[in-house]
Amino acid sequence: MANWFGRRERPATATEQAAQLNVAEQQPPHALIISLNEQGMVVAASGDVLRELKVQSIPSPLADWLCTTSARSVPAQLDEWQGQVIDLDFLAATGKLIAMRGWLHVAEKVWTLRMMSVGDLLEQSHIVDVRRHCLSQGALFAARIRSESPGRLPQALGEVLSALAHSWQVPNLALALPSPGGDWQVFARHQGFQAPELWREQQSLGVALALLKGDRPQQLTARELADSPDLRSVFGSRPAFAVPYQRPGSASVWLLFGGYCAAEQVPALRVGEWSQLTSLIAEALLQRLQAQRVEQERDRLTVLQGLLGTGWWEFTSGSQLFELSPTLANALALSRVGGVLLADWLSVIHPADRDEFRLRLTGLSVEGQNFVQCLRMLEPGKANEYRWYRVQAEAKGHANALRVCGFLLDISDIKQQEALASAAHARLSNLIASSPAAIYVQAYNDGALELEFCSASLQPLLGWSLEQLTGGQLAEQVHPDDYQVFFDRARRLLRDGSVSCRYRLRDKHGAYHWLLDEAKLLRDDQGQPLEAVGLWLDVTESTLAAERIRESEERYRVLVEDSPAMICRYKPDLTLSFANRPLAAYLDAEPDKLVGSNLGSWLSAEQLQAFEQRLAGLTVEQPLSTAEICLQLPGREHAWWIWADRGIFDEHGQLIEVQAVGRDNTEVRKAQQQLFQGAKMATLGEMATGMAHEMNQPLNVMRMAVANVLKRLSMGELPNEYLQEKLMRIESQVQRAARLVDHMRVFGRRSEAEQQLFDPLQAVEGAVSMLRDGLSSKGVEVQVAEQSIAVAVRGHADQLEQVLINLMVNARDAMLDKREKAPDFSPCICVEAEQEPEWLKVHVADNGGGIEPRIMERIFEPFFTTKEVGKGTGLGLSVSYGIIEQMGGRLSVDNQAGGARFTICLPIASQVRSTQAETC
Repeated sequence: MANWFGRRERPATATEQAAQLNVAEQQPPHALIISLNEQGMVVAASGDVLRELKVQSIPSPLADWLCTTSARSVPAQLDEWQGQVIDLDFLAATGKLIAMRGWLHVAEKVWTLRMMSVGDLLEQSHIVDVRRHCLSQGALFAARIRSESPGRLPQALGEVLSALAHSWQVPNLALALPSPGGDWQVFARHQGFQAPELWREQQSLGVALALLKGDRPQQLTARELADSPDLRSVFGSRPAFAVPYQRPGSASVWLLFGGYCAAEQVPALRVGEWSQLTSLIAEALLQRLQAQRVEQERDRLTVLQGLLGTGWWEFTSGSQLFELSPTLANALALSRVGGVLLADWLSVIHPADRDEFRLRLTGLSVEGQNFVQCLRMLEPGKANEYRWYRVQAEAKGHANALRVCGFLLDISDIKQQEALASAAHARLSNLIASSPAAIYVQAYNDGALELEFCSASLQPLLGWSLEQLTGGQLAEQVHPDDYQVFFDRARRLLRDGSVSCRYRLRDKHGAYHWLLDEAKLLRDDQGQPLEAVGLWLDVTESTLAAERIRESEERYRVLVEDSPAMICRYKPDLTLSFANRPLAAYLDAEPDKLVGSNLGSWLSAEQLQAFEQRLAGLTVEQPLSTAEICLQLPGREHAWWIWADRGIFDEHGQLIEVQAVGRDNTEVRKAQQQLFQGAKMATLGEMATGMAHEMNQPLNVMRMAVANVLKRLSMGELPNEYLQEKLMRIESQVQRAARLVDHMRVFGRRSEAEQQLFDPLQAVEGAVSMLRDGLSSKGVEVQVAEQSIAVAVRGHADQLEQVLINLMVNARDAMLDKREKAPDFSPCICVEAEQEPEWLKVHVADNGGGIEPRIMERIFEPFFTTKEVGKGTGLGLSVSYGIIEQMGGRLSVDNQAGGARFTICLPIASQVRSTQAETC
């Protein structure tokens, strides 16, 4: 038979058609019967599957009915299919594939291909394979977890979760265990590529998982998560899947699938397979953790016994052998195979304790009498050196099978402490006898405290003996003005249990002593008073000194209150603890009401930040700081104070309080601002000619554009493109003039009260733009170096611009004077910025010949000028110097090759333009 791919042959004969009808009448269910002619063309087709197929024209090649893979498997000769089971995938009208299985036979030169649908069988086989793969994968995972070392257990479980996630396409997968606190904690997790992070290792999940009831896997929809904020905090907002595992008598385990719908992703797996997979992994993990905990407990017990020198022992009376724990055997150097003989055990016990232990052990072995004994045992490797041990023993079992079990505890430290305590008690007794303070004991008797004991130091302190102060005689020696304190002391001691007070007692010679009386009441088990123990300490000198200090403080308080300066104290968080009357009057408040207020409430955000930074710079070595601060007072103008702080530090160098003195500097500041504003307006007046020239240029361009339009209009030739071009030119010139006017208006405006962060290069650009055309008209070239600086400084941008204009105008005047003497001279001004780690420098240099050294030192003095009368006020450089100084910088001048160079040095506040520079 010839190759029949793509061929078109003759129609079927009558015999072939009859055979086709006969075949069609024998159609089984879910079948497809295709008749092929000798050329391999489909001449007829029938069966209930036919209506699902993508029907082709008849006759047509069989390959047109099949998918690409099945089409390639069709042989060149149909007789090659005889006697074989044929599997083909047909194209359905919906685009899906229909799996068919059948055979081929021939009758009267008609080839009949009988096929039946096997899609259900294949799908069932696939499901079985998936489930078998799931369980086998779980077994492999469990075996790996059991074989891992304790140190790599979290990492190994993470690798297992990663493999599981890749097998079933899970974006986020985690295994959670209960924590000791009662909530849930992530033990290991996996996060897929580009998947959102839901969990972290050791992350606490709270008690949200307790909301999931039952012991079967649960599919959580987005709606269920939206209704439960606790669950949404664990799983996010996407659908999730959670599989539990519960072992009787043990903690549960949760396997969490984030952003995963199990029914859609792996429909072949049922709830049972997910539960079995989780149980395999969880059971292996719990067994490994349990084994790890048992091993840790054993290690802890061994370490504890080694640290304490303890251990268990067991004695068998029949064999007279001691069996010891390894730790105890090593500590006593009695390690032997099979046990330790009683004689060897007794040989290491101190002779004074040996007989007692032997008799007690015999009594326990025979009569079952438990015992506790403290004895000394020989220290290994040291002759005649013993350590104290506490032996506890008890009998186990019945009379015929009695076992003696015991525990040995090293109490050498306790015995040593007892010896030290006895020595300390002896020293304390000696100290009481020789103490400069008089230690006394008062017995409680029927609601009253009576003096019962007093140390020997009472005699040199007051000259009285104990017998002379008993029987109510103690109260007779109290100063009459201190009776109330003395009798209140007894009542407070009985009520509160302790007391500390001061009063005066008379000595034997009639002089009074100030005594510090500190006492504590001792009670019995029922809480009833027994006695009071206390001491008398002579504090006469310190009390008199404290009185003198109080008098001094009173004088200091009067001085502070009457001072014209504003004085206050405040804590590091700016909370006022004291304010004198002048400060309270300035702030329109009473001094008492200011206490507790926050000083930062009168400061702006920028001022507050600068204030806190200045306080942070106070140290023990440099506790002083002075600055000018600006306050915002409600309903009033800004107030400027000269403020001086002094930090008070504790013994650890921590700032605990600040003492401050302020002086009102508002009027001086206003006068200074007026001076700056006057200098600015004078600068504007000097630039008026240049501004007029600058305004004339856009006006001339607009006038010429209008004249050209009118001329073309009179000629009747005015194209739209020409008119649009002229109008756009006029608009650009209007914008140019508007920018110039706006800049002049902003420059002439009064500066803000507080300094702000600004870009200094913008001030350079503004100054150059205002003067460039005026300078060019006079033949002065202006060069501005290209800058890549991205910093900010604190101050006023218009004032820095004013300084730059003053410097450039002074340079212009100096160079024009030089050109009058040398007509070939070419004036040039160079403006350049330079950045250092903490400072920004702006240089304004000229080639006018420089400044004479004899006047260099006076150049910044007020009213000093080298210009002719009527051409200069001598305030420009002085005002400029003050502006830069207020910004925390400095203005300097030096001579360079060819001319003078003024340098403005400003402290850098922040790197605020770096982001803009990177964006550009």
